[in-house]
Amino acid sequence: MAYATEQNTSTQSGFSGRIASMMTSLRERNARRKLFKETRNELSALSNRELSDLGLHRSMIRRVAWQAAYEA
Repeated sequence: MAYATEQNTSTQSGFSGRIASMMTSLRERNARRKLFKETRNELSALSNRELSDLGLHRSMIRRVAWQAAYEA
């Protein structure tokens, strides 16, 4: 029986690893925030009729944008 193991040779440890992890986390948070703002702005630009066609009410825009960015 064969076993496979994954070895990551570029693994950083110590202080540089924490900095790299922090930068990755920051980039991800910024990307999610950008998606939230873009989604919210695009939905806000729609008329009430267009929102109704999508099954949305204007009061739902923030929640829908949040779900698109943070729960997807």
